[in-house]
Order: sequence, then structure tokens, then C-alpha cells
Amino acid sequence: MKTKKKSTFALFFGNRGFFPPELILQARKEFSSVLKKLGHETLMLDVSATKYGAVSYKEDAKKYTNFLKENQGKFDGVILSLPNFGDESSAVEALRKANVPILIQGYPDDLDKMSPQYRRDSFCGKFSIMDVFYQYGIKFTALSPHVVAPQSTEFEQNIEHFDRVCKVVGGFKDIVVGAVGSRTTAFKTVRIDELALQQNGITMEVIDLTEVFARMIALKQNSVEYKDKTQQLKNYTNWTGVPDKAFDKLVRLGVILDQLFDEWNLDAMGFRCWIELQRQLNISPCVLLSEMNDRGLPVACEVDMGNAITMYALHRAGGKAAACLDWNNNYGDDPNKCILFHCGSTAQSLMTQKGKVVDHSMLQHDPQVGPNCSFGCNEGRIAAFPFAFSSMTTRNGKLEFYLGQGEFTNDQIPDDFFGCGGVAKIDKLQDVLLFVGKNGHRHHVGITPGERLVAPIKEALEYYLGYNVSLPQQLN
Repeated sequence: MKTKKKSTFALFFGNRGFFPPELILQARKEFSSVLKKLGHETLMLDVSATKYGAVSYKEDAKKYTNFLKENQGKFDGVILSLPNFGDESSAVEALRKANVPILIQGYPDDLDKMSPQYRRDSFCGKFSIMDVFYQYGIKFTALSPHVVAPQSTEFEQNIEHFDRVCKVVGGFKDIVVGAVGSRTTAFKTVRIDELALQQNGITMEVIDLTEVFARMIALKQNSVEYKDKTQQLKNYTNWTGVPDKAFDKLVRLGVILDQLFDEWNLDAMGFRCWIELQRQLNISPCVLLSEMNDRGLPVACEVDMGNAITMYALHRAGGKAAACLDWNNNYGDDPNKCILFHCGSTAQSLMTQKGKVVDHSMLQHDPQVGPNCSFGCNEGRIAAFPFAFSSMTTRNGKLEFYLGQGEFTNDQIPDDFFGCGGVAKIDKLQDVLLFVGKNGHRHHVGITPGERLVAPIKEALEYYLGYNVSLPQQLN
């Protein structure tokens, strides 16, 4: 996994030489302090490398380019700060090969400091920087307000946005996803174009279930991996009533899935969760997927690789567990509410309380399975929280995402409702559902807790990575 809590930003300070030097020196101290308080690390060109450690001329640009080369792989994005007007030509030369997202920030002028001794003119200089970056085809992030002080709340929100952009963009470099098992025959809705994924920078590795079953059998009960997984799962949820044989097989499967993540260097996984596991092993893997998602290892049900990739993007942006859920039920006659659900793969961190592992209530009635043959569903209820939702499909060689915002409510669903579900309130839900249905998207949707996630995810996926992204809540 490429996920990490903190981002490291390379700081760039643009300078027009005839502006007061105190502005640059003040900005260096201010940025370093503010970003540290926000939980981020910084890299700066040494103050003695150029005049005030800023970039003003072509020679400075070469030094900054070398600085980035020396620190390649150590920073997630560049923050281009304009304590004054800045020099656009040297900025382009310094950053044209940065190969990471770039945030352009300009300092505001104070109305009582507008004399040549104090004025900044960053308001105007930011336009020059953006104009020349546009001419050169250098992608950059620019947010409102147009100029913003680093000590302000608006700046903190801008950094939050940019941090999420960097995490998604960085996470999609050399991304590898694993399809464990072939697509369930009945679910043509989760078909995906593997070649389209590859051409868009995503490698998909396919692992057969027979390999998984063989490795489960070969795993020794006295191994460290088996013992650790046993304790991990016992502590994770309520296993009352689960047969020892079923628990043993779930432990074995859990060990193997962890091994596959490590061996194939996976970032996300789609898993064939029925019907072989129930018929041959008498288990359902839901609780394992739940626990893995809680550890930041995105795993989608039913080999839905599109939503596995979506869950990965959501997790990268929000830093919390993602879930793969069904667009499952209406909620009475409320047009903006529905029940989102899945059998039991939802992370417990998204639930009201610890779940309980049960036999799969639906498959008990399947003539090919029957009762007591599918233990592993981690039942519970989804807690109330705001969330971002998304899904992805492939079309004509392109990756097509949609994004939106909603909230899980405290509304009740019947006690006999199977699996793990929650009532979701989504503005313009009917428009969203029409968009999903008419544009060939899945019956699944990925979600993760959080607000202010949609905009940075859209910018990362669409602007920086070149994928197609729709916002169905804003189409009408």
C-alpha cells in the first residue's frame, strides 16, 4: 500500500528581485511553521543557495531543478508561494519537470502596507504564473480565494484540498490491483476492460481461486501467520455461534489474502466471494474483507475491479476505510433517501458498533448452498456520517467515474434486514440513480466518510490523471 498519513511538500518561493527581501524570509519561516502544525513535512532550497533561498532568475531555476532531482521520490507535491509578484519565466523553468501536483499560492496585500517598501502585488503576479504555466502545459492547482494568508482558515482548507489531490495522484502511479477469482458468471454488471486499465496506468493481476484453496490447505496451524490472524480476527468482531471449522477456514483465507497483497504489491483487490466458497468451504469471506478495509487495504466484493479502484481513490483522499455497497432499497417514499447495503464486508469503523458474524441469510435459501454453509457475514448497521460516493467503469478505452456527496442518517431499518446497511440521504438522488442506470454504471457504489472530498478527487482523477469524471448531482 502507498497510503501514508503525512504529505511532504517541496516549497518554492518566487521572487521579483526589486521587492523587499523580508517578504521572502518571512514566508519561509511562516510556511514551515504552518505546514508542520497541519501535520505535513516540508523540503526547502537552502537559504544560501540563491538570494534568500528564492527563485528569481534562470540560474536560480537550474538550482531548484537540481534540488528536486536530488529529492525525487521524497515529496508528494510542490507549493509555489508568491510572497511578492514573482518571476514567471524562472518558475516555469524550475517546475516544468516536477512531475507532481503544484499548488500556486499568492500572499494578500494589506491595505495599510501599499508603499513600495511593503507591497507584494502577488494578486497580479499569480495571474502571470498561471498564464505561463498554461502556455507550457504545466498542470497546476489554483484555489479560492485568489490570494490567501498562510495563517488563515482558508489556507488550511486549501492545503487539505491539495493534500488529497496529491495523495490520489501519487497513489495512482504504478498502481496494481488484484482480481482474485474470475468474475461471478451472473454478474456481467462488473465486467471491466483490463486493457483499458493498463493503458490508463493501472495493472491488473489475476489470481485463480484454486491457488488460494491450495495455499489454505497447506497453511500450518502452528505457523506464526495462522496464530496472529486467529488473534486478530477474534479481537475484531463477535464470533458467538460460529463453528470452529468455519472459523479455521476463515483464518486460513485471511492469511492467504494478506500474503497476496504483499506478494503482488497490490493497492486494491476484487474478490470472488460466492458461490464456490460456500459450496466447497462452507464460509463467506465478508468479515475478512471488512477487516482488510479497516486496515486500509481496499477490497471490493464480487470481483468488482472498478469499485476496488474507486475505493482505493476514496481511501487515498479521505484516509479512512472505504466500502463497496449496493444501491439496494428505496426508503419508503422519500425520493432523496435509500438503503445502501452489503452482506457484511463493511469496515467496523463505519458501523454503529462491533458486528456479529453469522451464516449468510440469503444463501441459506439457495438450493446449492443451504443453512450453516456460509458463515462469515459480519452483520451490523452503518453509523451516521457524511460521505463521498463514487464508482468507475471502462468505456471505449477510457476510465469513467462519477462522484457525489451524501450522508448516512440515524433513520432505522428493520431488525430483520440482513447484512450491514444504512439509510443514505443524497441530494438529487433520483437524478443520481438515473445517471447510474443510463450510463452503464454498476449496481455497486464505493463510499468513504468525509466532507470536502469530491472536489479534490475530481481534480486528481480528471485534471491530473486524465480520466473522465461526472458529477450527477450537478448535471441538472
